[in-house]
Amino acid sequence: MADSTIQQHPLAGWNKPELDLSTADWRSSSEGRGDVQIAFVEGFVAMRNAGRPESPSLIFTPAEWGAFVHGAREGEFDLT
Repeated sequence: MADSTIQQHPLAGWNKPELDLSTADWRSSSEGRGDVQIAFVEGFVAMRNAGRPESPSLIFTPAEWGAFVHGAREGEFDLT
């Protein structure tokens, strides 16, 4: 059986660079209990799953990050 590979293609309108995250300074929540880590890289904010750091990271512009944080503080993403 041939090895399968997954190719990732940029989304239409994607205007973010491919960032080198190999030396990023990843930070967890202040209490260190979160499953999410963030890093500030080349003017962007990268977010990853701390439990699976090899997984793809989400990349936000500063404006997108600000909107995300604002929505989280306002309860926009609460599932309860």
